[in-house]
Amino acid sequence: MLVVLPVLFALFAAFSNAWATVLQRRAALTVPQSDSFRPGLILDLLHRPVWVAGILAVIAAGVGQAAALATGPLALVQPLFVLELPLALLIASLLTRERLPSRLWAAVGAVVAGLGIALAAASPTGNRTHVEVERWVPVLVACAVAVAALAAVGLRRPAGRTRAACLGAATAICYALTAALMKTSMHILGDAGVGGFLTAWQTYAFCAAGIAALLLLEHAMQGGPLVASQPALTLGDATVSLLLGVLLYEEHLRSGWWLLPQLAGVALIVLGVFTLARGGARTA
Repeated sequence: MLVVLPVLFALFAAFSNAWATVLQRRAALTVPQSDSFRPGLILDLLHRPVWVAGILAVIAAGVGQAAALATGPLALVQPLFVLELPLALLIASLLTRERLPSRLWAAVGAVVAGLGIALAAASPTGNRTHVEVERWVPVLVACAVAVAALAAVGLRRPAGRTRAACLGAATAICYALTAALMKTSMHILGDAGVGGFLTAWQTYAFCAAGIAALLLLEHAMQGGPLVASQPALTLGDATVSLLLGVLLYEEHLRSGWWLLPQLAGVALIVLGVFTLARGGARTA
């Protein structure tokens, strides 16, 4: 039950995020494209009902993610969000009434099987509830520098794969950081109640990181093909989240010969994600 509950919450969040991805991508392609970082992009999108529906899906996903992080390890919960991509393509195919080719169905199977193999072999454990400020500071600085650098490089490039990949990677870091901060905030809410939650710096930090992720995501969707932005986002979020789980929350992954099935699972995930992203450039 200790594993089942966070997995169910995470799967609900992944499904909601998949809907959000489909709706937000459709909305992002209907507004004027920008060559620079433009906060006003959100104001343009607010006039698109499909984007507002996507935001409601994001909120539902946030609730599910918060519940998952409150009950399970970061290294278990966040990798499950890899399922967003195959779910998003399945949803998009239903909306457009287009059948997914057998190659994409095989890629969906590769992602699901690879994720199951990797997580079963890694068996993430540990659910630390408190992280000292001293541990947060270098992580926050490193993440901020990486996001700023990736965003700067991406926004200086014309629309295309490099721009989309850089902005997708920057978004991934923000997503992973949001989850890590949210995990602490949820434990503060459970221990100290609403008052403690509203006075904790982690609460406002995860809100800021989430807003940054949302804005970067919209620019990434506009910046280039899905085949460039989505792998960087999907794989980057899972990778950075695993690192944050180990570094901040002292979560443990099995090592030794267990690394072999973990690497095999990761290889299947990477192969499936790139195949789905190529197909998604036409389907989503």
